[in-house]
Amino acid sequence: MRSLLPRRSPSAQRSAPPGRGSAFDPIWSVICEIPRGCATTYGSVARAAGLPGRARLVGRALKVAPDALDLPWHRVVGAQGRLAFPPGSVQFREQLRRLRAEGVRVENGRVAREALELFD
Repeated sequence: MRSLLPRRSPSAQRSAPPGRGSAFDPIWSVICEIPRGCATTYGSVARAAGLPGRARLVGRALKVAPDALDLPWHRVVGAQGRLAFPPGSVQFREQLRRLRAEGVRVENGRVAREALELFD
């Protein structure tokens, strides 16, 4: 199934921007390590990838990730476990559906604390 992550431009879908690929590979590797039934924050992924303070770069890496990577993007959430998308959006509903299908408890748009796997 094609990812429902919003994409900024058609050129971003093809590959990572030139000169940034070296930063995205560690991010993608960390995201692949998030266990089924768990979630983690953008900031935690950044720290685990050796990029502290670069949570927004994690978001960018997810947006430009090749579909062939089949990343578990739904397991990456905002600070304090908030789902990454605006409530009611297609992406919010899809992230919620995928997390719940893996047994993750989500209430009021937040992942339950016990489901958060922080790589700190």
